[in-house]
This record gives sequence, C-alpha cells and structure tokens, in this order.
Amino acid sequence: MKNLLLLLPVYARRKSALLLALFCALATVAAGVGLLGVSGWFLTGAALAGAGGAFNLFAPSALVRGLSFLRIVARYADRVVGHSATLRLLADLRAKVFSALIRLTPRQLARYRDGDLVARMTGDVDALDTVFLFVLAPLATAVLAGAVLTAVLGLWVPAAALALALALLVACVLVPLWLLRAARKPGAAAQESAAGLRAATLDAVDGHADMVALHAQAQTAAHFERLCEASALARRSQARVAARGQFFLQAAAGAAVLALLWFGLDTLESGRIEGPALAGLLLAVIGIFEVAGPIMRGASRMGSAISAAGRIREVTQSEPDMQDPPAPRALPDTGALELDGVRFAYSPRDAAASPAVLDGASLRVESGERIAILGPSGAGKSTLLHLLLRLEDPQAGQVRFGGCDARDCTQADWHRRIALLSQDAPVFLGTLRTNLLIGDPEADDAALWRALDAARLGDFVRGLPEGLDTWAGETGSQLSAGQARRLCLARVLLSPAAVIVLDEPTAGLDGEAEAAFFSDLAGAVRGRTVVLATHAVLPPGAVDRRYILRAGRLHEYELSSGTAILA
Repeated sequence: MKNLLLLLPVYARRKSALLLALFCALATVAAGVGLLGVSGWFLTGAALAGAGGAFNLFAPSALVRGLSFLRIVARYADRVVGHSATLRLLADLRAKVFSALIRLTPRQLARYRDGDLVARMTGDVDALDTVFLFVLAPLATAVLAGAVLTAVLGLWVPAAALALALALLVACVLVPLWLLRAARKPGAAAQESAAGLRAATLDAVDGHADMVALHAQAQTAAHFERLCEASALARRSQARVAARGQFFLQAAAGAAVLALLWFGLDTLESGRIEGPALAGLLLAVIGIFEVAGPIMRGASRMGSAISAAGRIREVTQSEPDMQDPPAPRALPDTGALELDGVRFAYSPRDAAASPAVLDGASLRVESGERIAILGPSGAGKSTLLHLLLRLEDPQAGQVRFGGCDARDCTQADWHRRIALLSQDAPVFLGTLRTNLLIGDPEADDAALWRALDAARLGDFVRGLPEGLDTWAGETGSQLSAGQARRLCLARVLLSPAAVIVLDEPTAGLDGEAEAAFFSDLAGAVRGRTVVLATHAVLPPGAVDRRYILRAGRLHEYELSSGTAILA
C-alpha cells in the first residue's frame, strides 16, 4: 500500500477539484437515495389513499420532481467534474514520471526495455484512476450518505438503524479489505502481463524487418499468444474475485432490508411509524447499497493499481547517477574543451579493479578548432563523447570547459554549451519546422532558413510545396538518409552551443553523401568547436587535427589524405 503514497502530492495539488468532485458525487447519491425514499412514500401513500385513507399528494409529488431534476444535474456534474479531476491527476502523474525519466543517465535508462517504459507512462498511469474514481470517492460518499440515512432511520426504527450500520460496515469496509487482499496477486499479474504485451508489441514493430529476415514470425506469434493467455488468466482471476465481492454486497444489502422489515413491522404495529414512511425507508436502504457497487469494482482492481504504483514509484524514486553541486559555478560562454588524465570504467563500484575503457586520456581542443577522434570499434570513442557531453562522469581526472570542471556546474548549463549529432539522431514525427525548433524553440523563420542553408538543405526545402511545414514522417520516412542527417545537423546548428559533438554522423550514408557532408562541415559550423568521432575517410580540410584512441589514451595522429581507420 505504501506505493500509493506517491499519489499524495499529486492529490494535494488538485485538492479543490477533488473536493468539488466529491461534493457532486455526494449530491448525486443523496438525490438518488432521497428520490427512492420519497417515491416509495408517495406510491404507498397514494395506494392507501385510493383504499380510503387520507394522503397529501402535493408535497411528495413536488419532492419527486425536484429530486429527479437535482439527480440529473448532480449526475452530469459528477461525471464531468470527477473525470476531469481524474484526468488532470493522471496528466500530472504522467508528467512526473516523464520528468523522472529524463533525469536518468543513458546507462540507467538502458536497464529498461523501451516498451516497458511506454507501458509505465501509459498503462500503469491509467491504472491509477481506480484509486479515486472507484475507491476514495465512492467510499467517502458511502460513509457520509450512509451515516445520514442511519441517523434518519434511527429516529423511527433504532434496531434497524444498527443493523444498517453493521451491513454498511461489512459492504463498504470489510468486504473491500478482503477483496483488496484476494485480488492483489491476480491484479499484479494482470498489470505485469499488460506491460509485457505492450513491450512485446513495440519490440515486434521495431524489429519487424529482422523478424521477417530471420523467419521468426512463428516464434514471435507464439510468444505473444503466451502473453495473451497469461493476461486472460489474470483477468479471469480478477473477475472471479469481483464476483464474490458482489455476492457479499448483495448479501449485506439483503440482510439490512430484512432487518428493517423485521423491526419495522413491529414499529408499524405499535403506531410509531406509518406505512408509507416505512416503504420509503425500505427503498432508501436498497438505494444506499448501490453506492457500494463501485467500491467492489475498485477494490477488485486495486491489485493492479498497487502494482502499477510500484512500477511508477521505481522510476520516480530512482536517483540519477549524476547530481548538480550545491553551489554551482557559472560556465563561460566559450573556451577550450579539455580532458585531463581521465579514467573511466563501466563498473564504478569497483573502478580500480575493472578494465578501464579510458585510462589517463588527455585532450585539449581550443575554441573554434575541429578535431577528429579515430579508432577501431570498441576503442571507447562513444564513451569519450559521453564524458564530453556529461552523460557520464569519470572516476578519475577532469572534463573541463573554459577551465571549469563539469562537476562544478549544473548539468543544464553544461548541456547548453555542448550539442550532439549522433549516428542515430532521430527525426521526430512532425513537420520540418517542429523538428528544427527543438534546437532553438525561440528561432524565427529566418533563423531556420539560415540553419538549413548552412546544412545545405535549404534549396531542397524551398522546393517543397509546404516548405518548412512539410510533414517529415515517422523517423524521417519522407526524407532520404542524407536529407534526414542534414536536417538533424541543421537542428544542432540552431542551438546556441559553442561545441558540437558528432558521433559517426555519416553512418549509413553512401560515399557521395558522406563526402558532401564532410566537405560542407567547416562552413556549416561557422567557427564553432567540433569534436568528431568517425571511421569515415575525411577529405582534406574537414578537421584541423586527428587523434587515435588506443589502449584508453588519445594520441595525435597524422593521416595521409584519403586513409581510413578500419574498425
């Protein structure tokens, strides 16, 4: 249950909306129960009046009309306000999960499957609507409305009022607690299987080409079928538990009605209550137990909600590997980028004994200089770039910009100075404009065109019917590989970063597109510092200096024009 505590700050932020939703729910229940009671009183009284008794029809008929109208309005308000408040709660919680995720380092995120992260952001968050809509709001309404009805019943039939209170205690507290315990395991299994289905679906879509090439469709379909069977089994277990809860609810309601009949008839015979009033109370008692129905459904789903809350809590309480210092230093706008005696291993808990990817690596790149980092695959080029970008911190040595150690400034300040163009830089679903504005959300059209021209993509975009508003397609499907890479370069050029880091920027391009990319690089970056990691053949003038990464250290390397470093 402690996993649900993560909802408290979110609920506190929306307390006004939740209280209004609770008030609307209470008004709906009060109008509904009151309508049943008054209708029973009215119909019984009218029947007795037809048999020769006296009965004032005007008061109950007016109450029936008034309560009917109130119930309609309150029900509508309850639906609108309650669901609006719940959706805002889920939106706040989803934003909280996303904020927690983007604080984590790439190595921390790599512990999760992409599909699992999507499941936590969507299915797990959605599962928590049960807590307010089907548990907290109905429970509070049942307690308040039940207390009022018990007090009213106590004025005429005190013994029946006690029986009603006990029946409500069973229906609204004891049975839900039992349901909560009984449904916990099947609920957790249902949530885990749903997350597995989402992850498997995304994996199958992303890896469809490889799956077809390897003739793995049958194995994938069989795995998916097993996941579906597990999900169905868990859902059936939940449904059986919920059905038992409904049985106990009906038993409690029946017991309360029988108790009222038993004690009410004695009261009727003694003349302390009239027949129409007793009939009205009977229908009101039946109506009050309708409030407990959502509690049963909610309690049977709480296993899923608790499991979902635990999966979300795992993300939101994960501390990032890197923290900002308590008193950060201001980072200069420009300056030299340096590595000084850097050592890094991928097992930081035992870094001294672990094989080091980088061991004593040192480098100084002056402002405006362009350098290339060469080396075979696995030499540590990507690790070095991660350190420059401060996606990782070294176990020894320093990474400095303008003389300031990366660990002495805020991560946000550091990332504003250094931009990345990776080998798998994404083109996001949207227009060319929305993709470019990621680099600088405040950029105007003139700045967008300057960046596109610098990346040698301006003429192509001008020739498109929609121009900047052309749809790029998912993963840039409407662009060629070279055009997509130049679009990503233009996005990086829009950023105010003083240093541009390029990680295999021409991977996947043909020779002509690769040569054109490097030939245009110097003019595109316009005097910014460039750190390039590549296996490609670099044309003359593409960079000022070349380094080779070998045995964890950087060595300045003279390459004849047209010579490549082989992986």
